Amino acid sequence: MNALSNEFDLAEATMLSPDTGTAGEPDPALVTEQWEAVHEAAAAVGVLAQLGRETIAPEVADLPQRAARKGGWHYAMAARGIDDIAAFMQPGLRALLALTAKGQDTTAAALTLWREFHAARCAIGELVETA
Repeated sequence: MNALSNEFDLAEATMLSPDTGTAGEPDPALVTEQWEAVHEAAAAVGVLAQLGRETIAPEVADLPQRAARKGGWHYAMAARGIDDIAAFMQPGLRALLALTAKGQDTTAAALTLWREFHAARCAIGELVETA
């Protein structure tokens, strides 16, 4: 297996729980930043899974903004879901990178993490789209 160098720097990722604003709802700017960070992590996982980097559709990219406009429990649950994705992507990616650094094949594990990410992302999208 060839060693993959990654462009994903965990030090630059915002993988923390979004702060809540004065109304008790998460800050939309922080939720958007976290959404972008989990997609950067997913891009690194996609490379490790031998899938390449995904092109993000506009409706996926602007999901946090749509959720914030919807407000209420839809937004709160979407923000929590993004936080949950971050909670499993960060340690998952760290583990994959550690194994890669040791020269081990991480394709199957990366593909599993990739699928979990997509399932969670779809669930958040469906939540935001519900009436």
